[in-house]
Amino acid sequence: MKHSRFSRITTLLFAGFVTVAVLNIGVHATQSITTPNASKVSYTLAAGASSAAVNPAESVPVLVMGVQNNLGYRGVGQVAMLHVPSSFLEWSGIESPASAAITSGFSGTAGTHIVYLDYSHLVDIQVASTDTFIIHNANTIAMSGVVTLIW
Repeated sequence: MKHSRFSRITTLLFAGFVTVAVLNIGVHATQSITTPNASKVSYTLAAGASSAAVNPAESVPVLVMGVQNNLGYRGVGQVAMLHVPSSFLEWSGIESPASAAITSGFSGTAGTHIVYLDYSHLVDIQVASTDTFIIHNANTIAMSGVVTLIW
C-alpha cells in the first residue's frame, strides 16, 4: 500500500516538474515577427543618366534588389547593404549575369560600383555619397527597371 502511494506521489511530482520545465522553456522561446518596411524605385534613364539619390535605412540590414527590363538587356542583381550614417555604405551580394559574380565592398566615394542590374553590365547601382546611392545608365539607349529596398 505504501509503495503504490509513494509511486503515485512520485509520478505526480515528476509530471509537475515536467510541466513547469516545458512552460518555462516555452516562455523563453517566443519569436517576434514584424512586418518589413519596403521602398520601390522605378526608373527610366536616358543614355548616360543617373537617378535621384536613394537614401537606405540607417544601421539596419537592407536588401537592395533590382531588375532591368529592356529586351536584350534584362537582368537582376542584389546586395545586402549597411548604411553607416555620415560614413559609408557597405554591401555584399551578387551581380547580374552574364558573369554573375559576388560583389562586396564599402565606400563613401561617389561613383564606386555596387552592383550591376543588367545582363551587359551597363546599368549599375553606385555610391552617390556617404549616405546615398544612385542608379546609373552607361548604355547608349534609355533603360528602365525597378529597384526595391526591404528592411
